[in-house]
Amino acid sequence: METKREKFVRIVEARTNKIISMVRLLGNCANKANYDYTEADVQKIFTALEKEVKLAKMKFSGADEGEETFKL
Repeated sequence: METKREKFVRIVEARTNKIISMVRLLGNCANKANYDYTEADVQKIFTALEKEVKLAKMKFSGADEGEETFKL
């Protein structure tokens, strides 16, 4: 039987690697030859990402806030 620690490690590793992969894919959108975006768009994207990282960190310290969906 899997312990709580083993379950945590298995799930967190998978989810963290998935998030890292998605951030790398997001970075591909920086190619100006293929996409048109403004500095304001970039700021909005990274503000949203930073906010969600901050909220996730707060959850680990016991605090919790509502979730929002990103929209450009």
